[in-house]
Amino acid sequence: MNSAAVEHTVSTPGLEADARAIRDVLERYQENGWTDGLPVVPVSESIVEEFLATTPLDPETMLFEVPHLNRSLTVRFAAINAALAGCKPEYFPVVVAAWKGIAQEPNPRKGIWQSTTGTAPFTVVNGPVRERLEINSRGNIFGSGHRANATIGRAIRLALINVFGLRPHQLDQATQATPAKYTAVIGENQEQSPWPSLHTEYGFAETDDVVTSFVIRSVMHIEARHTQVAEQLALDFTDSINRTGAFIHEYTNALLVLSPEHAEVFAGAGWDKDQLRQFIFAHAVRTRAELAEVGKDAISHHARWRLSSDHPDAIADTAQGSDTPDRVPALASPESIQVVVAGANNAGVSAIAEVFGLNPRLRPSSYSPVEYRG
Repeated sequence: MNSAAVEHTVSTPGLEADARAIRDVLERYQENGWTDGLPVVPVSESIVEEFLATTPLDPETMLFEVPHLNRSLTVRFAAINAALAGCKPEYFPVVVAAWKGIAQEPNPRKGIWQSTTGTAPFTVVNGPVRERLEINSRGNIFGSGHRANATIGRAIRLALINVFGLRPHQLDQATQATPAKYTAVIGENQEQSPWPSLHTEYGFAETDDVVTSFVIRSVMHIEARHTQVAEQLALDFTDSINRTGAFIHEYTNALLVLSPEHAEVFAGAGWDKDQLRQFIFAHAVRTRAELAEVGKDAISHHARWRLSSDHPDAIADTAQGSDTPDRVPALASPESIQVVVAGANNAGVSAIAEVFGLNPRLRPSSYSPVEYRG
């Protein structure tokens, strides 16, 4: 907005009256606790109908439930919160697919989003829908500036607040949480990836619209401009995954979000995604002595969290029954690592999303195709 436009906006009587009325509505929404702390978009029945018209699902279809809260999310409730979040109606099929993916994750329905850990939903979008909706995949992917990325993720958060009551200091007891609890949606940069896209690993075509859902603890920035050697770069990623702070449960899980430049380093050395996974899995190991130094050389009998072998609840971890009991792997299998390519092709800067899991993942990811009406 230039200065002339600002001056026109604040000095026009009709616009002033409209702005006051809108602010009154926004304040009422805030007072009712229907927001995530930021203003939301006013919603009417006709607007909700525009959202519902984009999906083949009945408005009363249940998308997700939390049994111990005796609360569930219907398509209609998802549409209301997508409208509040600032989504366009055409975004709604992606929101629905994200909820279907979340419903496949083992921990959200059991209360992980009420816990002190403070995890957040994280969504990866594949297929031509990225271009149609302008879902950002090519730079500043974890930042601001793209309506679809911002509002699709926000639609999920607002439903968690408004439908399930997960408000901070109330049912949401996160100690610190993560900024991803506002929104965390990225597109995969399929066009600049040297490998098949994430969703093709589930049997879909590159041209299929698919959403993959994760639950994450955090996103870790990895700046590695120093090498073009695949083994060196892979060890840099491995060290970040394998730090003792990641040994919270018996195993950890990770989503590598590689910039195109880093992906090309691996592809140029002849590596595919499976070879990268195998390399990281083989090298993501700590000695038992290293874990003992930080009080994590055993696991809890009840919670399976890592703790000291001196703790009264301590039992041996899986590695202690192996042929190499003094070498403790961070990952249960190579499939504990997922790989996507996203971001601008302008620097050796990538990220690791720390995927939450109390147990080894039995399936690589939770995903859903995007379904449209008509």
